[in-house]
Amino acid sequence: MNSRILTILIDSFWKLVVPGIKVTIPLTIISFSIGMVIALFTALVQTAKIPVLRHLARFYVWIIRGTPMIVQLFVVYFGLPSIGIILSPFPSAVIVFSLSVGAYCSETVRAAIESVPRGQLEAGYCVGMTYSQTMFHIIIPQALKTAFPPLSNSLIGLVKDTSLAYSVAIVEILATAQRIAARTYDYFWLYIEAGFVYLIFCTVLTWLQRKAENYLERKS
Repeated sequence: MNSRILTILIDSFWKLVVPGIKVTIPLTIISFSIGMVIALFTALVQTAKIPVLRHLARFYVWIIRGTPMIVQLFVVYFGLPSIGIILSPFPSAVIVFSLSVGAYCSETVRAAIESVPRGQLEAGYCVGMTYSQTMFHIIIPQALKTAFPPLSNSLIGLVKDTSLAYSVAIVEILATAQRIAARTYDYFWLYIEAGFVYLIFCTVLTWLQRKAENYLERKS
């Protein structure tokens, strides 16, 4: 590394951090929030054993988990316009990332719900609670404590997965690094710097995850 490369890296650092704050983090938060709603609904449908909805939920999980996310992005952003559905890059990425989070996290939530002893559900019935009341007031709070660590890992993984959004013209961290590298021809160091910026964001989330886990342990 010479002084020229060092100067480029110093100048480009905040140029990478800014789209990370303005694009990567919002994209992650919005997609994960929507995805968790989808995951909870999908998990509840499967645990409730509603015949038709259960099969549809399993089909959805099968499709999303069995196909690459980059293919899903291309289908939504480049493929849908051929049938008259045109979406801008950011909503396209939100749809794909949300569906991906929903599929993967639904299995985590479902397993957590099924890990709660069956007697908890029966106890809810005994005190006059309905199925939905028992689920939301007794079962799900216990299940989410179990599911919190793997769900947090999914959130951290999503931060890194948002790098795929550059393929549909979203200017996030990787896309910014690509543009700077194309101008300076220093691909190696700029890609390493982009990875370092992702590492910073993921490290902060990991620290928050541990704090949250400690808090849940004290509350339990």
